[in-house]
Amino acid sequence: MMNRRVALERLKTLINDEIVVATYSTASDWIEIFDRPLNFFSFGAMGLASSHGLGLAIARPERKVLVLDGDGSLLMNLGTLVTIAAAAPKNLVHMVWKNGSYEANGGHPIPQQSVDFAAMARAAGIKNVYYADNLESFEAAVRQSLSGDGPSFIEIEIEQGPLGPRSYKDMYKASRRKALREALQA
Repeated sequence: MMNRRVALERLKTLINDEIVVATYSTASDWIEIFDRPLNFFSFGAMGLASSHGLGLAIARPERKVLVLDGDGSLLMNLGTLVTIAAAAPKNLVHMVWKNGSYEANGGHPIPQQSVDFAAMARAAGIKNVYYADNLESFEAAVRQSLSGDGPSFIEIEIEQGPLGPRSYKDMYKASRRKALREALQA
C-alpha cells in the first residue's frame, strides 16, 4: 500500500506533455504537486473523470491522456469501463486510486472493500490492466502504459489520505481553462 502523494510525486517525474484529468482528493494533491496547463480538473462531477478523459483521448489521439480517478468515483460510473473498452483509445491510461473510501466526502467507506477494479477492467475488455501496491510496481505500470498502446487501466492500492477540508476553488479559474485550451492548441 502506498501514500498517494508519494506516488504522485513519482508520477510527476514520468510524464511530459500528457493531459492529466484528476478528480477530488487526487486532484487536490495533484494541483499542489504539479500545477501545469495540461491538467484538467473534474471536481463536482463524481464518477465522470474517466468520461472526460475518454473524450479528450478521442479528441486528441496524438497525446496520452492520464485519468487520476478514485475508487468511489469509479463506482459512480462503472459503465465507463465498457465504454472505454469499446472505444479502445490507444492513448488512454485510467488510474484508479483505491483507498476503500469516499475520501472527499468525509471518508465514508465504499460499499464493498474487497472490490477488484482490475478484474472489472479486464472483464470489460480493457486491453492492458495492471495492479500496483508499491512504488516499483506503480512506476512499472505507468512506464508500460505510457510506452505502449492502450487503453490501459491501473488499480493503485493507497492508504487513506487526509479527511480535512480541501480547497478546490482554484481548479475552475477561467485562467486555468484558458491555459488548458492554449496548451491543447499548441
